Amino acid sequence: MAFQQIRPQKGSEIVMGQIKKQIETGTYAPGSKLPTVVDLAASFQVGRSTIREALSALKAMGWVDIRHGGGTFVSNPLPTDTAPLFDQGESLQEVQEVRRFIEAGCASLAASRRTEANVSALRDILQTMERALGNEEESEQADIRFHLGIARASHNSLMIGMMESLTERLQVSMKASRRLWFFAERASAEKLLQEHRDIVDAIDAQDETLAAERMSQHIHKVDQVIQRLAKISTDTSLQAPPGT
Repeated sequence: MAFQQIRPQKGSEIVMGQIKKQIETGTYAPGSKLPTVVDLAASFQVGRSTIREALSALKAMGWVDIRHGGGTFVSNPLPTDTAPLFDQGESLQEVQEVRRFIEAGCASLAASRRTEANVSALRDILQTMERALGNEEESEQADIRFHLGIARASHNSLMIGMMESLTERLQVSMKASRRLWFFAERASAEKLLQEHRDIVDAIDAQDETLAAERMSQHIHKVDQVIQRLAKISTDTSLQAPPGT
């Protein structure tokens, strides 16, 4: 007899499941404010990073709204099914597949053909991304500008055209992938920024192979994050124990 493999749950997954259950049962009503990260950490007896990771996952799945400097609120209305984000799961995967091939090529060509002005523009965007840490909307817009900037540094009109034609899909893909990234990587926006810096450094050094590898690895890691949270979001085994 074949047995189904049991995947050990991380603390953040357990916390996520319990908070989600409390929202579903009405303990926290739509539009209500959740306790602070500090209070939740004390209640669950876990670290604050575990709470932030769980809340980031709930936000990615549409259950809560995290307002910068204002706290975390239950979504109003609540999602009608398991995470609207994953209704587009296959579409997201397809966009990521296209991105991996196009953007790795763009990065390689950019390393070969970039001008000092191109590198300067990319580093300016990196500074904008650093200043925007903590501001989700500005960070997402800077992220899109960054990837388009690399396409422009390729000096290939077809590459540029393909990236520009994907702009709308990129906005959806990057918005989702950034949220999922922050969940899987314990909300490390700085780590995401460093990956962007590494890509620019390879382009600046005119290392075509390294630039393509770093871009491909960056997008591949996001693929893994999307697949991981998609599995977590459909895990029906998460149950809140009595007294939670």
